[in-house]
Amino acid sequence: MLTVGLTYDLRSDYLKEGYSEEETAEFDSEITIESIESTLQKLGYKTERIGNLKALLRNLSEGKKWDLVFNIAEGLHGIGREAQVPAILDAFKIPYVFSDPLVLSLTLHKGLTKRVIRDCNIPTADFVIVEKPEDIESVKLEYPLFAKPVAEGTGKGIDSKSKVYNYNELKEVCIDLLKRFNQPVLVETYLPGREFTVGVVGTGMEARVVGVMEIVITEKAKESTYSYHTKENWRGIVEYPMATGDVEKMCSDVALNAWRAIGCRDGGRIDLKMDSTGVPNFIEVNPLAGINPEHSDLPMLAGKKGISFDQLIDTIVKSALKRVN
Repeated sequence: MLTVGLTYDLRSDYLKEGYSEEETAEFDSEITIESIESTLQKLGYKTERIGNLKALLRNLSEGKKWDLVFNIAEGLHGIGREAQVPAILDAFKIPYVFSDPLVLSLTLHKGLTKRVIRDCNIPTADFVIVEKPEDIESVKLEYPLFAKPVAEGTGKGIDSKSKVYNYNELKEVCIDLLKRFNQPVLVETYLPGREFTVGVVGTGMEARVVGVMEIVITEKAKESTYSYHTKENWRGIVEYPMATGDVEKMCSDVALNAWRAIGCRDGGRIDLKMDSTGVPNFIEVNPLAGINPEHSDLPMLAGKKGISFDQLIDTIVKSALKRVN
């Protein structure tokens, strides 16, 4: 029986330490950890909870090893925070589920990721990376534009002011984000079309799309953007229909091309938005997608396609084990 260790950042632990709701937005709930653990046990694996980066280091210092680690640790500090646990596991030659340190470091920086995507001729909106207030002067894109922190997830830093219509609005938003998040700001040409998230499982040419889910923000929402507030309070204000036909195929093709170009592994999500001509454009990739069985996008869209949570986890683990054997 294979022993699978679980690495994760438990949101409640960090809240107890005094971190804010927004700072811990990407961290996991006890429900998520319990669901993954019980599913792995049902699939025939022995499990051991490890916890966060510091707990992993303590375990390794005591000589502990695992056949495989199911890693969903997001990390807390630095642009390489999602890569910290995988890098340590690589150093100790312990295999793990999901992407490697290179992919996780690259994809956390939305601007650098878009450069790779653009070089691979995958559609993505024109953009500028604003690293300091003086850079705002060099933004020559046509309005409206969309501005957000370059290395945050879960809609952090996105609100009703993110869509800007002139230089003064752009300057106000960029200066606020630079100060608040202490990181560069990604400024993109605003994409006016429909928004989708695409679930992908597998690695390389074996990767496949499990479903394409549209994100429809209703008039009940306080903000028309898929912001941190909207994501946290999605019930009753956001609808998630599944795409079909030509739209599903177009989104699937862009998502798979992006997934393979970046080198993502085992499972995750690609976010897309259509431009004014109806072409799906790459927005960002989430190689450590949320796996809460109740409300995370990946399990949600898989379920809408008839794939149970147990089947999803089984597929992800088998993809990782294939690299090991």
